[in-house]
Amino acid sequence: MTDTADLIARVRACQLCAAHLPLGPRPVLQFAPEARILIAGQAPGVRVHRSGIPFDDPSGVRLREWLGIDSATFYDAQQIALLPMGFCYPGTGASGDLPPRRECAEQWRGELLARFNDLQLTILLGNYAIAYHLGRHSTLTDTVRAWQQHWPQLIALPHPSPRNNRWLARNPWFASEVIPALQHRVAQVLKGNTTGT
Repeated sequence: MTDTADLIARVRACQLCAAHLPLGPRPVLQFAPEARILIAGQAPGVRVHRSGIPFDDPSGVRLREWLGIDSATFYDAQQIALLPMGFCYPGTGASGDLPPRRECAEQWRGELLARFNDLQLTILLGNYAIAYHLGRHSTLTDTVRAWQQHWPQLIALPHPSPRNNRWLARNPWFASEVIPALQHRVAQVLKGNTTGT
């Protein structure tokens, strides 16, 4: 068993937060060191917890539309890594799913990120991923609007959840400006163009 396979096996067997997870541990991720695109999400919802497939929900449908790719490409671990901030479903609070458990990123994220061989694009979905990868930031809207700040290696996006339909309606520039650039960049990376032009 390779070192990476051993790491993935240890992640999938993790029980670190078991006492705090209403449905129990079921780490959901997709990872290979060869992946050139990293999608950093929040945490699996209950539907993804049940299926064990990342973004197997309406958020995933919208995300694949934003990226301009099909499911086969999206679920090819050699091309795209899917590493949420928390690998297990955290439960539901008063206004939706609870935040990802902090213990998860503290335990596993650094070791996984260090294994990428040729990461070219990191896509941050929502405030938790943005805070981890970029540190303190202004509002989500201001951070997304400043998408060119870390371009073409990194981009911050709102979470593709249907809960953000109102945000998307209030910010039409996102669909007209950001999505076309993102789709172009994703196509470049998947074709092996590393220039970002």
